[in-house]
Amino acid sequence: MERREIEALREQVSCAAVLEHAGFAIDAKESTRRAVKFRRGGDIIIVTYEGRGWFDPLSDAKGDVFRLVEHLDRVGFLEGAERVAGLVGFQITEPEWQPAKDGERGYLSLPDRWQARRRPWPGSATWRYLNAERCLPAFVLKTAIKADLLREGPQGSMWAAHRDHAGVLTGWEARGPQYRGFASGGMKVLFRFGLDSALRLAVTEAAIDAMSLAAIEGLREGTLYLSTGGGWSPTAEAALRALAAKPGVQMVAATDANPQGDMFAERLRTLADDADCDWTRLRSPEEDWNEVLKIRGKEKRKRMEGEGVPHARRPRQGRLRPAEPALDPNGRDAGGSKGVMKD
Repeated sequence: MERREIEALREQVSCAAVLEHAGFAIDAKESTRRAVKFRRGGDIIIVTYEGRGWFDPLSDAKGDVFRLVEHLDRVGFLEGAERVAGLVGFQITEPEWQPAKDGERGYLSLPDRWQARRRPWPGSATWRYLNAERCLPAFVLKTAIKADLLREGPQGSMWAAHRDHAGVLTGWEARGPQYRGFASGGMKVLFRFGLDSALRLAVTEAAIDAMSLAAIEGLREGTLYLSTGGGWSPTAEAALRALAAKPGVQMVAATDANPQGDMFAERLRTLADDADCDWTRLRSPEEDWNEVLKIRGKEKRKRMEGEGVPHARRPRQGRLRPAEPALDPNGRDAGGSKGVMKD
C-alpha cells in the first residue's frame, strides 16, 4: 500500500467509525466536542483531534486510526490497514451537542466570560443543581462562592474555576444535568478549594468530587481540595509538583474507585515519591465522592422523615421545679410564714 493511499484512508476513516464498528458506544455525559469518550464494557477509548487521534486512559496506548485497529484487534499494520479500508463510507452516530450561546464562542477573553456570569445564589438554577441534585450542602457552596470558585453556567450548569499558582484563571470545569466539558480555549490546571498553604492535598478528578469530599470531611482544617478536571495534563502535573515540593506535605489520592481512578492514584504516588512527600490512598466506598455524599443525603432525609428508625424519640422533658407555696393576698403562705413576691 502506497503512502498516498495510507494518507487517504487516514482522512476518510475516523477513529469513531472503528470504535462504533467494534461495538463501542459514546458516553455523552463524559464527552466533549474535543474529547469523545467511548465505552465497551470496561474498555474506554478517548477520541481526539476531530476523530483523527485517540488514547486509552487506562494505559499509554494512543495514535491514529491504524494504531487503533492494531490495538483493538491485535493485528499487524497491513492487516489493520485492510480493515480500515473496509470502513470507508461507514456512517457514525453523531452525538447531539448543546449549542453554545453568544458570548461562549470565544469572542470574549476567559476572564471576561467568567465575569459575565453571575455567582450562584440560593434558589438559582445552578444552586438547585448542586444542592438538590448533587447534595452539596449550603455551607460548602457558600464557602466556594465566597472564594470566587463558582459561576452560573448555561442551562443550570456549573462553572468551577481552574487557576494557576498565581491565582490566574485558566478555565473552568462545566457540569450540568445534561452536560460535561471544559471552557473552550481554556487550560486545565487545578480547581483549588482551600488555601494553597495547606499541607494536606486531597486530589480528586472533578470539582464536584472535591467539594463533596470537603463536605464529608467538614472542610477539614489544613486541607486543600483539588481537582484535575478529569485529565492528567502537563500543566496540572506541574502545578501538583509545585504544591508537593513544600516541606511536610501529604498527598492524598482521593480519585474515583475504578480502574481509571486507580491509575490516577498511581501517578500521584509516583509524583509524591519524586517530591519526597508523604502519600496515601483515600478510596471512596462508592464510585466517587459525590455518590457517597448523595447516599448520605438520602439516609439523612429518611431519618428526618422517621423512616427506618427502630424507635421513635420521646419528646424532650424539662427539669421539674419545686412547687412554690401558695400566697395569700398579703404575701403570706398558707402556713403563716412570709413569702417572697416575684415580679
